[in-house]
Amino acid sequence: MNAALTSLRILPADADPAALQPATTSEGGFRDVLHSALDDMHQLEGQAEAKVAGVISGQGTDVHSALIAVEKADLSFQLMMQVRNKIVSAYEEISRMQF
Repeated sequence: MNAALTSLRILPADADPAALQPATTSEGGFRDVLHSALDDMHQLEGQAEAKVAGVISGQGTDVHSALIAVEKADLSFQLMMQVRNKIVSAYEEISRMQF
């Protein structure tokens, strides 16, 4: 499951392939993967904000790179929303089960 989420991350073209290998943790599991994905989403959001601020302030930031950064942050956010929706759906299904 960790490898499945890792492959969905938005990575730069020059990303290290070794970084795509699943982390071997003895504890945490899904929680750690989810936390890592949230951290990545926040990092992409921060990069997008910085690039947009650079375009607005006229510090020579390329408009195209700012738009790409905003799209990466948006896709990352949409992915996290879909993961959240699936988790809520699974919780609701489990809560309807009779034991």
